[in-house]
Amino acid sequence: MVVNFDAELWDWDARRADSWTFVSLPADASEEIRAVTGPRRGFGSVRVRVTVGATTWTTSVFPDSGRGVYVLPVKRAVRRAEKLDVGDVAAVSVELLDG
Repeated sequence: MVVNFDAELWDWDARRADSWTFVSLPADASEEIRAVTGPRRGFGSVRVRVTVGATTWTTSVFPDSGRGVYVLPVKRAVRRAEKLDVGDVAAVSVELLDG
C-alpha cells in the first residue's frame, strides 16, 4: 500500500523543546492503514518507507488519538535536505512495510 499526499509540517506541542516535527496522514489513508494492519502493539506504530522530495527513509507512523489519524515524524536531516520548516507543505509518499 502506497499513499501519496500533500501535508503541512507541524510541531508536537508536548515536546516543543525536542523539535519533533510531523505531518498528518489523510483520514481516509489512516482508516485504510488501520484496516490492513489490525491491532498494533506498543504505541500502535506501523513501519513505513517515506519519500519527501529526493529523500527516502524508513521510519514508523503513529496513531494520534487527538487528530484521529496517523502522524509521520519528519526528522531534522530530511527537513534540512528538502529545505522544509514548520508550516511548509510537503509532497509525501508513504509505503506501508507492515501489514
